[in-house]
Amino acid sequence: MKAVITVTGKDSMGIIAGVAGVCAELGANIVDISQSVLQEYFAMIMLADIDKLNVDFAQFVDTLEAFGKEKGLTIHAMHEDIFNTMHHI
Repeated sequence: MKAVITVTGKDSMGIIAGVAGVCAELGANIVDISQSVLQEYFAMIMLADIDKLNVDFAQFVDTLEAFGKEKGLTIHAMHEDIFNTMHHI
């Protein structure tokens, strides 16, 4: 099982490290990442393997969102199945 994680906000040092740290703490393994900085704005999408989460998925989502609020970022995590269903033609 995988999760799609998006992160947006004003660019600052350590965003990738911080989000990756939260993921690692909760048992998620980042398998792919893409990020871009447009002037002062940061955007990132990550694909994380969530088979070995040490919390339930809802708590994983809530923890990432709370970390984002603390850092002035918007972080959304969505289960891969929901993401694929939403984007299926």
